[in-house]
Amino acid sequence: MLGKHASGLYWMFRHLERSENTARLVEAGFRLALTRAADGEAEWESIVATAGCRDAYLEQNAGFDSASVIDFLLRSRDNPSSVMSVFDAARSNARMVRTALTREVWESVNEGWMTLRGRLARPVKQGDLPDVLSLIRRQSGLVRGLYHGTMLRNDIFSFARLGTFTERADNTARILDVKYYVLLPSTSFVGSSLDNVQWEMVLRCASAERAFKWLHGGDASPSSIAQFLILEPEMPRSLIYCSDKFVRNLRYLKDAYGGAHMPSLDIALDLRQRLRGQSIDQVFKIGLHEYLTDFLATINSLGRQIETDYRFYE
Repeated sequence: MLGKHASGLYWMFRHLERSENTARLVEAGFRLALTRAADGEAEWESIVATAGCRDAYLEQNAGFDSASVIDFLLRSRDNPSSVMSVFDAARSNARMVRTALTREVWESVNEGWMTLRGRLARPVKQGDLPDVLSLIRRQSGLVRGLYHGTMLRNDIFSFARLGTFTERADNTARILDVKYYVLLPSTSFVGSSLDNVQWEMVLRCASAERAFKWLHGGDASPSSIAQFLILEPEMPRSLIYCSDKFVRNLRYLKDAYGGAHMPSLDIALDLRQRLRGQSIDQVFKIGLHEYLTDFLATINSLGRQIETDYRFYE
């Protein structure tokens, strides 16, 4: 496969996953702001910082009120990571690699883009926000479901999956980090009812609340929730699950392209081994923020190496 086509597939699915994950971050800000008696500006500021667009936001806005943040993250054309911007980018990539996609996949991307363009044509009222966020997640999930149901399991499939799981791992780490390091007002709140509510919100934002209860019942402690989202191999948004998918898809590409061992596979293998060799107590001993910062740096390095190994820009 040409590098530019591999790049188109990889980034198409990174952008689709990002649209869903941005919606999750907005939901995190919305729900966590409701747990505070104050106006929640600190929560909204941390959400923008977690999305990686704080500087761009401040170029357009003076403060972090809910309406401005929601509009910037969902609709703004000045924000390349807004839901509308990344769905635009996903559709552009899908058009570039259209011959590599089934008709159902292409139509679901195009219809999703048209649906969101209409729904996000005007600022979203807070009362409508839950329905809009649900719609964004459904549009992304529809494409993913049709991709699973209609595509061959070949190199095309693997590049798309690498894009999905690179973005997903990045987002899960960021959602955990925004809760533990930024949103908790002070260490005096650790173990309080506010702390516990915020941890449960993290599960909701990762669509993991029901799955967590199946495995852990009512034991919704910070340690058990962090363990679930970092080290639970059966949780499809956990860091260890994503790392396993990196290895599987990179190994498939290795075999598909004549057995050439790429540096990206070494990074993925090392990451998976580190996750498999750690307990949640060790993670907290390192420091959750420090651990997640290192994980995010590794994910960024892996993404860049995949682009290099498979000559995305040639």
